[in-house]
Amino acid sequence: MNVALQQNAFMTETTYSIAELAREFGLTPRAIRYYEDLGLIAPARAGVQRVYTKRDRTRLKLTLRGRRLGLSLAEIRELIDMYDTATESSQLERLLEVLADRRARLEQQREDIEAVLAEVDAIERQCRSLLAEGKQRRKRS
Repeated sequence: MNVALQQNAFMTETTYSIAELAREFGLTPRAIRYYEDLGLIAPARAGVQRVYTKRDRTRLKLTLRGRRLGLSLAEIRELIDMYDTATESSQLERLLEVLADRRARLEQQREDIEAVLAEVDAIERQCRSLLAEGKQRRKRS
């Protein structure tokens, strides 16, 4: 494909500015540039202006979904990069592995939280009991 055809194809593709993506996803331009620095998105340049394609928008959307799931940026990048190089089944298998690991970590956190809440309950009961005993002693005095 000659250069003129490549430029024409690029010009007809839907593109987004950093401000548009920031507004759409509720991010700051700085956050988008950070994801760019990490290689999660790779906008083209039109002079000094960044030009984001549908691919960049999709990768940003997947990045934010991964963050909501609590995945590390390294895990997110690995999963997103697999779309360019791996088969669909290997992508899905790896995603299942990452999700299973995340689920295990969340379940452990839930157990830890439940244990701490039980301890808080026990301490609260003990404090209430001590306060009640103190009130009864003051009434007798």
